[in-house]
Amino acid sequence: MTSLFSRALSESSTSPVDGSARPAVILDRVSKVFGTEGSTLHALDNITLDVAPGEFVCLLGASGCGKSTLLNIVAGLDRPTAGTVSTGDNRTTLMFQESALFPWLTARGNVELPLKIRKIPRAERHRKAESLLELVNLRSFGGKLPHELSGGMRQRVALARALAQEADVLLMDEPFGALDAMTRDVLHDELERLWRETGLSVIFVTHNVREAVRLGDRVILLSSRPGRIVEEYPIGIDRPRRLDSTEVAEQARTITDRLKEEVRRHGR
Repeated sequence: MTSLFSRALSESSTSPVDGSARPAVILDRVSKVFGTEGSTLHALDNITLDVAPGEFVCLLGASGCGKSTLLNIVAGLDRPTAGTVSTGDNRTTLMFQESALFPWLTARGNVELPLKIRKIPRAERHRKAESLLELVNLRSFGGKLPHELSGGMRQRVALARALAQEADVLLMDEPFGALDAMTRDVLHDELERLWRETGLSVIFVTHNVREAVRLGDRVILLSSRPGRIVEEYPIGIDRPRRLDSTEVAEQARTITDRLKEEVRRHGR
């Protein structure tokens, strides 16, 4: 994979997807059941999905449909009950809704931590942390502790820390869900810029339909529990996109109507 710090920002309105390469993530008939016989929870059922290198895929679905479980399986934090998951030689990193920064470490220290774990020499990890903080527009805040940063800044630090792992696949579990609308909109722009600069494959979980349409090359709609893929929506809207654009609103309305059907079905 091309270095995260050397890939140039594409000026094209299209996605940096490499459709000719082997998929970055392959899910083949993945199911997940929690519990033991007599007391089980069927979280996922027969999920088959490929994610191309450089593709931005958003997962949508009602609460409890298994979106986070699916991310955990791709990340290797959990194993499927049935089916297979392959990321090939691609490394994955997972970013949560909460920044989960260590409060006693500075922003720079939090970003350096995965580099330290990998035994990167001090001078090199300091240089890389500075580069990553600059990438997320926080270089001048490297010496600040988490409580001195806004929620949006903390999420930027968490993103820089994820990038420090030099993964090829970025898994994001509602990373902007707790932020106010304005901050979320700014971070959409930042995330899209970083995605284009790095060429990462992204799997992004959200409850926000407009957010999914704003960011994704493709939106995958999961059914209510057990989670099954019920619809796939390729998003053909040129980038950059705006949450309040007519095209985003119209596509979001179509997906929302289908999502409501799933929510009603689960309610029955």
